[in-house]
Amino acid sequence: MSGAPGFDPRAVPSPCFVVDAARLRDNAAILERVRAATGCRILLALKAFAMWSAFGHLRWALDGVCASSPNEARLGREEFGGEVHAFAAAYSPASLAEIVRHADHVVFNSLGQLERLRPVIEAAPRRVSLALRVHPGRSEGHTPIYDPCAPGSRLGILREELGDRLPEGVEGLHFHALCQHGADALERILAAFEERFARFLPGLSYVNFGGGHHITRPGYDLGLLTRLIRDFQERHGLRVYLEPGEAAALDAGFLVAEVLDVVERGTPQAILDTAVPCHMPDVLEMPYRPHIVGSGRPGEKPFTYRLGGVSCLAGDVAGDYSFDRPLAVGDRLVFTDMAIYSMVKTNTFNGVDLPAILLLEPGENEPHLVRSFGYPDFKERLS
Repeated sequence: MSGAPGFDPRAVPSPCFVVDAARLRDNAAILERVRAATGCRILLALKAFAMWSAFGHLRWALDGVCASSPNEARLGREEFGGEVHAFAAAYSPASLAEIVRHADHVVFNSLGQLERLRPVIEAAPRRVSLALRVHPGRSEGHTPIYDPCAPGSRLGILREELGDRLPEGVEGLHFHALCQHGADALERILAAFEERFARFLPGLSYVNFGGGHHITRPGYDLGLLTRLIRDFQERHGLRVYLEPGEAAALDAGFLVAEVLDVVERGTPQAILDTAVPCHMPDVLEMPYRPHIVGSGRPGEKPFTYRLGGVSCLAGDVAGDYSFDRPLAVGDRLVFTDMAIYSMVKTNTFNGVDLPAILLLEPGENEPHLVRSFGYPDFKERLS
């Protein structure tokens, strides 16, 4: 799906995020095929994509959301509908009391938390299904900061902690071990999970295979995924859940930025009206090099520039890119695959404004403005 945007970058405010609803729907259609072929349930991971004005382009194909905070749980209940699953590394009594007003399923990260907070679950205004997050015993991670199964991870109960039986009332198990992985990695994780936890599966209602499945990526082995889900459900007589985040909005978003200045500092550099730590923090955290429409690797095209942002952070650099012609003040650059994680992680470091948010509806040539930001958004989050 990546490539040229379906809109004119010169006709939108800069900087801005533009989400292409047709691409969201294309992703949703793939996820719906998996649901239809397997009978599994698929949830939207709000940690990756929480643009609620676009939920209508996804909810038709999904069963609900997974949330990691009271705010996400409430947003899922109010704006998405369907099932609401909640997981956090730990809950305070107050946060869990708010979560159970909205959630259908609550997943605990430790046996101690489950027992200490049972009274909160029992006092919930709705029936809440209990589950445990377990460590499957295998890591497939390639980036430590995003590897939930790295050595010493705080995420997931170890097999030896469970003893001979699950605590009373537990109806599901949840593992999360993937990040931008294919079905082959899931196959290896499932083997490790079953080796350790198969004895606990009889009598459960479901197992949640977590997120990180790059289901909508070109070349993903959908046949293998469906076989793994079908075989697991038939083998154990329970339902499988998936909770992809990236897959739902993969390649559906763009960040438009404008060149403010071009300088020579040992290498040609272009300063943009965006800021990497504010608008694309994963570029620094992952780290990774985002794609820009029409660009190449350094030296691949005639004119190479280092692209930096407006903040005072020395490392506010997106990377080195080459172009067919020299960059000039006023040029617009379009970063791709910016709907996932970038939008939910934006911040106002240095007082940099948040990008406007626009939505391109299917069949339209011009995106419409959903939200713009300014001084009040910076001021009111502080004191």
